[in-house]
Amino acid sequence: MLQNKDRIEKERKIFTASVTDLNGEGQGIVNIDGSNIFIDGALDGEQVSFYYLRKRKRKGKIRGRAVEIIRESPERISPACTHAGTCGGCSLQHLNYPAQIKLKTRTLKTQLSKHASVKPQQWLATLTGNPFGYRRRARLSVRYLTRDDETRVGFRSRFGGYVIALEHCPVLEERVAELMPALQVMISNMDCRDRIPQIEVSLGDSGIAIIVRHLVPLTSNDEQILCNFGQMHKLSIYIQAKGPDTCFCLYPDSENNLSYHLPEYNIEIFFAPADFIQVNTEINRQMIKQALDMLDLQADDVILDLFCGLGNFSLPIASKSARVIGVDFSESLIQAANLNAQYNKLNNVQFIKADLADEMSGEFWERFQPNKVLLDPSRSGALEIIRKMPKNGPQKIVYISCNPETLARDTACLVNDKGYILTHAGLIDMFPHTKHVESMLVFSLK
Repeated sequence: MLQNKDRIEKERKIFTASVTDLNGEGQGIVNIDGSNIFIDGALDGEQVSFYYLRKRKRKGKIRGRAVEIIRESPERISPACTHAGTCGGCSLQHLNYPAQIKLKTRTLKTQLSKHASVKPQQWLATLTGNPFGYRRRARLSVRYLTRDDETRVGFRSRFGGYVIALEHCPVLEERVAELMPALQVMISNMDCRDRIPQIEVSLGDSGIAIIVRHLVPLTSNDEQILCNFGQMHKLSIYIQAKGPDTCFCLYPDSENNLSYHLPEYNIEIFFAPADFIQVNTEINRQMIKQALDMLDLQADDVILDLFCGLGNFSLPIASKSARVIGVDFSESLIQAANLNAQYNKLNNVQFIKADLADEMSGEFWERFQPNKVLLDPSRSGALEIIRKMPKNGPQKIVYISCNPETLARDTACLVNDKGYILTHAGLIDMFPHTKHVESMLVFSLK
């Protein structure tokens, strides 16, 4: 039983149905009177009782929530987390891990077929690691309940705006997970405890930093509480009143940059707590190696790394090839990437700030004449960049995506308009137990 069935039956009408499929978000699909209802907490092949979360369509979907599993799927398991099913951090802990991989692979294949009418010449082995204790970066919501004098620190609920108070989280790296109770106590003792909306946590290989977002000025007592917390737990404390420019280090007096090591390339990458990094250390290392293998680096290559960030791919590529140009729209990330190149004594890499949607004209491609490109865009994809690529552009493109829908859209443009062949595709399970689908595609010019 998933919930208090007796209480729910008094409040809502309960329906019983058989689940016939599972969508990409891990919701079971049942069909009633010709309409599909997407049931949170249900798996393919199960018979469930459920109630409607909404009966009118929203974004083309009618949603429900499982109350009781009458007939279980053999792929159902007991979640490792007591908050699974309600916490918005994970949505698939009730599905065994091999089935999660199967579901995400199907999602990728479906999107490529539906939007690009293409399949790769070869499927790459899925990149997987430890499905627990992998997350080294998290944005935690904070909520102080005045009536109960209670502070909650955790992820938001899947079914509303309230915050799930986490005593422990099995997907966070242990160094973060074990801080959860102490964070709640710390916030409870602060004067502005009701004006702190979130805490960001970032881990390097040997250090931890937290950013405390506050909506009112901190009192001297609050600052002392934060400093004491940093000293006790041996971590850096940053505070942020408004935008990113207002973030600064409160403790210790001298800022300690975080870093992570890529041992295969003898590279260390430094980053600030608010900088984007890949959250999964083990998968990131596998992903870099696979990307470099797929690029088939040669001594005379000129590699263009678009959305390069801190140099996560650029710097390992530079250690293996003739020349690398990393491009990103963020001035702070470009500055950090240049410093990382200097620290690692790599002189054959150049980092440039550019508006990737507007400035990637023919002149840009002519200036650098890259023969290979690595793309790692945000969820919105890279369609504008692809459209501006010259007809006889780079010989090879390695595209890393966190959104299979925009990836499929961009693939259609590369294959149908730009004359590329999809040679390889593979799943990268960066976020186990979630619906997020990360993947790598490889294109070669005909």
